[in-house]
Amino acid sequence: TLLNLQPCYLQHVQILFIYCVWNYSTMLIREDLGLLVLGAREAIYALDINDISVAKSKVPWKVTEEKQKECTSKGKHPDIDCRNYVRMLHQMNDSLMYVCGTNAFSPTCDYITYGDGRLKLEGKQEDGRGKCPFDPFQRSSSVMVDQDLYSATSLNFLGSEPVILRTSPFPLRTLFKSSWLNEPNFVYMDVVPESEDNPEGDDDKVYMFFSENAVEYDFYNKLVVSRVARVCKGDMGGQRTLQRKWTSFLKIRLDCSVPEPSLPYIIQDVFHVRHKKWRKSVFYAVFTSQSSTDLSSAVCAYNVTDISEVFSRGKFKTEVTVEMSDVKWVMYNGELPVPRPGACINNAAKSAGIMRSLDLPDKTLQFIRDHPLMDDAVRPITGKPLLLKRGPLLTRLVVDDVTAPDGQSYPVMFVGTENGCVQKAVNYDGEMHIIEEVKLFKNADPIDVLRLHQNQVSKTGTGYRCRFNSF
Repeated sequence: TLLNLQPCYLQHVQILFIYCVWNYSTMLIREDLGLLVLGAREAIYALDINDISVAKSKVPWKVTEEKQKECTSKGKHPDIDCRNYVRMLHQMNDSLMYVCGTNAFSPTCDYITYGDGRLKLEGKQEDGRGKCPFDPFQRSSSVMVDQDLYSATSLNFLGSEPVILRTSPFPLRTLFKSSWLNEPNFVYMDVVPESEDNPEGDDDKVYMFFSENAVEYDFYNKLVVSRVARVCKGDMGGQRTLQRKWTSFLKIRLDCSVPEPSLPYIIQDVFHVRHKKWRKSVFYAVFTSQSSTDLSSAVCAYNVTDISEVFSRGKFKTEVTVEMSDVKWVMYNGELPVPRPGACINNAAKSAGIMRSLDLPDKTLQFIRDHPLMDDAVRPITGKPLLLKRGPLLTRLVVDDVTAPDGQSYPVMFVGTENGCVQKAVNYDGEMHIIEEVKLFKNADPIDVLRLHQNQVSKTGTGYRCRFNSF
């Protein structure tokens, strides 16, 4: 059943507004330090996590006059594009954080510390290409795994060379090929520790969620579809084929079908509900219609095991030429090379003398180079959306497991909207029931960041920052 959005009303929230500071687009919660580290335009703030109206420290990170002139000379707006927008914040260790900014279309990264109540930039000024977008308004995603950065962004000034990159210890990237990435819009990235309690000796995986132009459908116009891709943490690239490229990159379509016939809904945000046993972990995702006449949104949930099963055992797609020039993507029914293309180095591979991806045979690597797309799609846990609604589009979500008075645990979901509201919904018997709606501000700024902190939700809009209680 489609839910009609009801008017939402302003309730008690903590609000931080800093005069002449814009684009609070990046948040890092440091529970250990009692801080919310907030990345903005040309500044980084450390806020008291228990009272975000208190800014404990600020460090400016301005673009140089030289960089701004260089950016302007390339046709960019001096006050909109040619500034330093903080787009990435990650914890490295107890005292060290890694930060990247657009730096007037010249991405730069640095290290930041917090001590004696003060933030401090180290001044390392590392090249941020492939880690952080050039364009402050282009979406990207990243995750720090054991102090190795995995990022999904664009590698050039024009934003026309998408890449999924690991910077160390063995730098790897995707091929610049439309069958690998076709004008993607990166949404989310996280690691799943699949090596834990794994009898097959499998590796940990990094999962990436994005939308892109489909190559597998015949359509009169560009058709956008939602994807999940993954790579193996232990991937080291190939020896001859796929040198310094991923040998484990595979992608599949995410299905979040609605009852009425429509174009595929497009993924906008993802939240990973982790479980002590990784097989019980769930990815929740927000989708919106790609039709300009259909203001509908949906939330679907996917088991990690269902996704992993398609990657491990699913069929591949392959290109075939039709009528001399046209190319179609169809299911591959031929024999697969051994080891299975895209698989991590597990016990079976090691027993055959393949101890690392550098030892993989060329046939396996050539196959994965030409067949990164799986034939199957991943379907949601319930076979349908948990939530389907009309009205202002959903933008972001977080999910928390809450224990009710009856002793049972229920997923509680907070979803942000394009008109500045946050809705709270409870998953009961496989359906989401909206139990509260909160309008955060008088104006209708979209919710563009949501973060979960214990039993509280943090949010940012265009120029505001606020927090409100879950219960």
